[in-house]
Amino acid sequence: MKIAFHGAAQTVTGSKHLISLSNGKKYLLDCGLFQGMGKDTDALNRNWGFEPGEVTALILSHAHIDHSGLIPKLVKDGFGGNIFCTPATKDLTAILLEDSAEIQEDDVKYVNKRRAADGLPYLKPLYTVEDAKACFGMFHSVDYGNWFRVDENVELMYTDAGHIIGSAAVHLKITENGKVTRLTFSGDVGRYRDVILKSPQEFPQADFILLESTYGNSLHDVHTTTPDQLLSWIEKSCIKKKGKLIIPAFSVGRTQELLFALNQLELERRLPELDYFVDSPLSVEATEVVKKFPQYFNKAIQKILESDNDPFSFRGLKYVKTVDQSKMLNFRSEPCVIISASGMAEAGRVKHHISNNIENSRNTILLTGYCEPRSLGGRLMNGDKEVKIFGVEHEVHAEIGSIRSMSAHGDYEDLSQFLACQDPKKVKELFLVHGEPEVQEQFKLRLQKKGFEVSIPAMHAEVGLTV
Repeated sequence: MKIAFHGAAQTVTGSKHLISLSNGKKYLLDCGLFQGMGKDTDALNRNWGFEPGEVTALILSHAHIDHSGLIPKLVKDGFGGNIFCTPATKDLTAILLEDSAEIQEDDVKYVNKRRAADGLPYLKPLYTVEDAKACFGMFHSVDYGNWFRVDENVELMYTDAGHIIGSAAVHLKITENGKVTRLTFSGDVGRYRDVILKSPQEFPQADFILLESTYGNSLHDVHTTTPDQLLSWIEKSCIKKKGKLIIPAFSVGRTQELLFALNQLELERRLPELDYFVDSPLSVEATEVVKKFPQYFNKAIQKILESDNDPFSFRGLKYVKTVDQSKMLNFRSEPCVIISASGMAEAGRVKHHISNNIENSRNTILLTGYCEPRSLGGRLMNGDKEVKIFGVEHEVHAEIGSIRSMSAHGDYEDLSQFLACQDPKKVKELFLVHGEPEVQEQFKLRLQKKGFEVSIPAMHAEVGLTV
């Protein structure tokens, strides 16, 4: 048995890990889109490193695009097997992939205008809306906590990873040549003090573990609450400076957490009287899906639901649906808060809002999660004084802020707690994935002190797994 790392290997996007058995069967863990990798992004997304038609089944950890976003291309390029995921992941992935396809088509139209001017041949999108819809019938739901037989070689169990609604750690019992190998893939591990979701669950002893490491060298700020930090930025940006507060936010997870925090401020009668715009049709759809699965909420939210039937709504909240409505926000002079996708500011409507507001010192761009260093959000967070958006250079005069406490990824204490149910002596090897190299090296040392044998695989590296 072998495993090859075709994405999220010494980087945080493009999650794809391929298990190959001696009988020729192959099982893909996640099929994510690379994001924010600069000029390398397109090539990374067009070249697999394996043959899609040879993949037996796809096992999906959760719906985020860096884990699911290449599924339509996988199918278009020859994959014809089943796709397994949790029920909430199935619902979320359907809306996320269709939205991603629309972005692919729009981006290619823009790129092709420039290529035509330079006399270059046109590019085709990675996939279309029709490609996205064509794969929906291949999804099969598997509930948390039950062993499910994928085929005669593989059994699958999901446990709640606490990252977003429906997110799961993947546990496999793989039978080969009469031997059973137990492999766990963490997916993305959430927080043990998440304001909305249940904590990550314990899981059975594994022989091999693939562990995400996004914040493997960091501790999140838990001393200041998210509502307090949000209020501080609103008062500074909108009340004091009379400007706009623009918040890039992933449609699934981060947007709902922001809405919940603003709802808390209203319940405490501290929410300033302003207009709060959610400018993302996808976020509206995702929020409705999240509301369908209250059983995944933690006990605190369950208690709140007894008196507040919608913890994601509050006075002043306005949803922006059409492109024309979105464009009208550019002509608005009154202070307001705009929450818009995407979280790394690499695509979607928020990129237009940043383009139109970044040169005004009254405005603020508030980043609320991890941004790949080469993404627009990453460059802003890094302090770049000039950024190129849609091919145009902009001087950065708007204030750039961040709220680190909002990350849906666990820090090194959360990740260590996630592993606490494991006996390091029984884990043959732990592979760090979904992290930057410097972070992974630091986290590796921490895990080695706990007794784990740790490796950091390179892109497309293949490793034999022997029990």
